[in-house]
Amino acid sequence: MAHFRSYRTPVKIGNWKEDLHLEEVRLRNLTCRGELISQRVDFLKRNILTPVNLSGQNDGRLHFGDVVMLVNVGGEDRECSAISISADIHTVTTTPSPGIQAPCAVSAGKVEASTRTALIITSVDGSPEGSTLHYDQGFALKTTSGFARGLYLTSDLQSFQKCARMSRLQEVNLDVDCSVQSCWKIVYFDPQERLEYEGQPVPANVKVLIVHCMTNKALAVLGDYVFWTTYGKEYEVTAHTFLDSHKAEADKNHWIVCTSDPSGGNLKLLTYFECHKSNSNNRIKDNNV
Repeated sequence: MAHFRSYRTPVKIGNWKEDLHLEEVRLRNLTCRGELISQRVDFLKRNILTPVNLSGQNDGRLHFGDVVMLVNVGGEDRECSAISISADIHTVTTTPSPGIQAPCAVSAGKVEASTRTALIITSVDGSPEGSTLHYDQGFALKTTSGFARGLYLTSDLQSFQKCARMSRLQEVNLDVDCSVQSCWKIVYFDPQERLEYEGQPVPANVKVLIVHCMTNKALAVLGDYVFWTTYGKEYEVTAHTFLDSHKAEADKNHWIVCTSDPSGGNLKLLTYFECHKSNSNNRIKDNNV
């Protein structure tokens, strides 16, 4: 027997209400404030991924006012990654001028010198711009002006209401105010020689620890907590000190404050070499132990 439709076309059958709602949601997702979402994503990437020239000093040291990248050296569960602005289309405003909204989350992503990863070493104790940064000296890290809004890398005491989204550890984000919560210090890498290097100039492009002054927690990248963003796979960033079996800070807390090569070398090759050299040294040390 041939199929016979028992209802006229106007009759609503099945999950018609659900289907209508899903279609409305689909259309709403296609357009957002009169713009296609794909257009907003392109606008975001075009601005936040703009290449930035990092500072390069002939003396090989870090200075106030330097534009740098914070690159985690990586480990067995993750590759090298840089502190990055974790902005999406919902955290970008166009009034009064295009830029990201505060507070804004951070993550650890692709090592690439851009508006998204560039940070400026800023004085909090009146040190003049261009003066040398020293171990255990307080400083702030802020994003570039313009689209990145000059926001400060900030952290606060962990609480039930205020903590990292996935790990629930101490949160790190970007905010407008330069306060005690945005004060950091660089600590010498080797704990056995740390006291001897206190107050000494900090060289660029070497392995160090970056510690939050107020809470004394070290900046960390968590390879166990991975999420997907507009920019690809990235890791959660938190302030928490991880110790190994020797009571020394683990590679989650190991950072390189990257500047450009003053001799004109390729920044990407420099960063790649430093990261992989650090990982190789760690593996050799572990094998020797």
